[in-house]
Amino acid sequence: MDMLEILGYFGALLIGLVLGLIGGGGSILTVPVMVYLMSVNPVTATAYSLFVVGSSSLVGAGRNLQKGLVGFKTAIIFAIPAVIAVFSTRKFLVPAIPDNILTISGFTLTKDIGIMLFFAVLMLLASVSMIIDKEKMLSDSHINKPTNHILLAFLGIFTGLITGLVGAGGGFIIIPILVLMAGLSMKKAVGTSLLIIAINSLIGFLGDLGHLKIDWMFLLIFTGLSVIGIFLGVYLNKFIHGEKLKKGFGWFVLVMGIYIIWKELS
Repeated sequence: MDMLEILGYFGALLIGLVLGLIGGGGSILTVPVMVYLMSVNPVTATAYSLFVVGSSSLVGAGRNLQKGLVGFKTAIIFAIPAVIAVFSTRKFLVPAIPDNILTISGFTLTKDIGIMLFFAVLMLLASVSMIIDKEKMLSDSHINKPTNHILLAFLGIFTGLITGLVGAGGGFIIIPILVLMAGLSMKKAVGTSLLIIAINSLIGFLGDLGHLKIDWMFLLIFTGLSVIGIFLGVYLNKFIHGEKLKKGFGWFVLVMGIYIIWKELS
């Protein structure tokens, strides 16, 4: 096992630690850790990420279920179209993307580069979401407002498409939707989003089983380390203020996103 691989497994622990400490965001690191530290192909890394994110979110959703912080009706309305979109994306759309998408002035945009660039843009958006105080922006004035079920289902399809393409949970997209469109409180939106992400990611991963060779030993060890990290993060959360860490982590994700764009284009 070389140094990069050791760092990769440490990264798995760190992903869970961040999830446990700040309640989200850590999974955005899964694909970069797998691609740049574990030398996993980007398409396979997005599939593995779905499994890791889904398993980690399931742990978080279980904790929120115990606290009564999950809106089941909203989760079902959002998750059903999202699951169809993410499964279809993994099963049909991702395999259909050509290996060489286009060539401009000697630069060839390959499938792998395209996925990493799209993922980097998503990282930049997620970082802004962490740096900005969402609690102030998404005030509880939206609570109990009538839900537009058709719009919620349409946004579920959109989120499922993004999740399927890059293997990220998309909590930073889902939470504002649940607050603004479904009238959930911030805490209930976070709990509900974890359940949606868990369902989306794990069923999306099933779409990959037919056409990707899965290294189950590696995947289960990586996921296990992430889950251990979650419990460690939840314990440390009693002593460390998670909200203060969120902004710092947001800046880190911003720098990572810029680095990925620079690395892939150079």
